[in-house]
Amino acid sequence: MRIKGISDIPEAIVPADLVGYVNDWKMSPGLEHEGFIFMTGFTGASPDGQYSDDPTEQIEAVFAKIRAVLEEGGLGFQHLVEMTSYHVGLRDHLDEFKSIRAKYVQEPFPAWTAIEVAGFVREGAIVEIKCIARRG
Repeated sequence: MRIKGISDIPEAIVPADLVGYVNDWKMSPGLEHEGFIFMTGFTGASPDGQYSDDPTEQIEAVFAKIRAVLEEGGLGFQHLVEMTSYHVGLRDHLDEFKSIRAKYVQEPFPAWTAIEVAGFVREGAIVEIKCIARRG
């Protein structure tokens, strides 16, 4: 779903599976403005809102959400220009994160910053990623 605004107003990018972000949190999964797509930080919750104890499952779930926003906007991972990942226990799963991330990002690789944090809004989340993509 694309929620169009006036020409100088950003346009929301809302994949069907992520409508809850708009309804529950009052935020857009993606927001396009002047060719840039700014994405909400996504955690690895499953569609039913639960977190797996397996870091691989959580990390894959995050990348699935990023893919959904990119595809809804007519883009792909090659359009990413910046990625910031936030981690609880960064050193515990960094190698796995890098391995999974490498399956998705493409050259030229987006800029990336990984940050260790104490926690997230919901207990059980180990990673959150926010991205910026650019059309064209």
